[in-house]
Amino acid sequence: MREIDLTGTYWHTPEELAFGARVAWRNNARCIGRLYWRSLQVRDLRTVGDAASVAAHCFDHLQAAHNGGKIRPMITIFAPETPGKPAPRIWNEQLIRYAGYNQPDGRVLGDPRYRALTTELIRRGWQPPAVPGAFDVLPLVVETPDEGPQLFKLPATAIHEVPLEHPDLPWFADLNLRWHAVPVISNNRLDIGGISYPAAPFNGWYMGTEIGARNLGDEDRYALVPEVAQRLGLDTSTEATLWRDRALVELNRAVLHSFHSNGISITDHHTESRRFLVHLDREQRAGRHCPTDWTWIVPPMSGSQTPVFHRHYDNEDQVPNFFTDNDTVSRAVRGSPPAFL
Repeated sequence: MREIDLTGTYWHTPEELAFGARVAWRNNARCIGRLYWRSLQVRDLRTVGDAASVAAHCFDHLQAAHNGGKIRPMITIFAPETPGKPAPRIWNEQLIRYAGYNQPDGRVLGDPRYRALTTELIRRGWQPPAVPGAFDVLPLVVETPDEGPQLFKLPATAIHEVPLEHPDLPWFADLNLRWHAVPVISNNRLDIGGISYPAAPFNGWYMGTEIGARNLGDEDRYALVPEVAQRLGLDTSTEATLWRDRALVELNRAVLHSFHSNGISITDHHTESRRFLVHLDREQRAGRHCPTDWTWIVPPMSGSQTPVFHRHYDNEDQVPNFFTDNDTVSRAVRGSPPAFL
């Protein structure tokens, strides 16, 4: 209280910071993987506030979290907001995101979610590869009040990707698909005890449907379901053949098979749903509520075949927690507005 009276804020002890970060994961209603919240490794980098150093430590995070394929749950916490100085911001939704290029025929090469961001980063000086591809890694954008938005190319040592192939379909490898191994969410604000950390990238490991059903399967993302269905020889003339469902299963089988074959940590939605109920039971036995957003916890395929589907949950936000806002989302997908005008 004396520190707050003198400075308008206070400094967490390392123990408070580590516990707060882990509890923030435990309280996050959108995450199905919270059973492991106590294992979160906390990197305390609160003295780091300049853009180049933030970027360099983010790249270190990617390497350390990858851990040779045995993904470590990890968070890197940079400088907090204070009354005298705003904290740095990371624009990217995740440390690794793929570019989306508008094509003359109206289609998008790469990830359509990031076509506006890609256009804005090119305007700001980013040079795509001479021959653009569907999986070009976007630069990391770090913004500070003194420097404005700064772009940093990710070093090759920080980018770990998995080429996708199917266990039974040799032609699948000809699609030349891949995805990055470590899902580091980087634009959420960490709130602990009234202190806000806008730059606190954190990761667990992927659940296969995040890649197969959403990133690669969604119609507004890579939209690969029709192509997979065509190559499978499915009847797509009517929805009643359930060709979308059959193709989506094979797409997700390829993701899980490829990660496992390459020794990269990943989990499937059936296993993780059962593990979440273990976490829920532990929280209830500890006398705690477990905030849960049904729309995020239920997997995006075969939902009714998982035990998390057939339940009601408490969805009241608790703190510590991770938060986002409309401006943050807009920066991540459109490249505007800057945090510091």
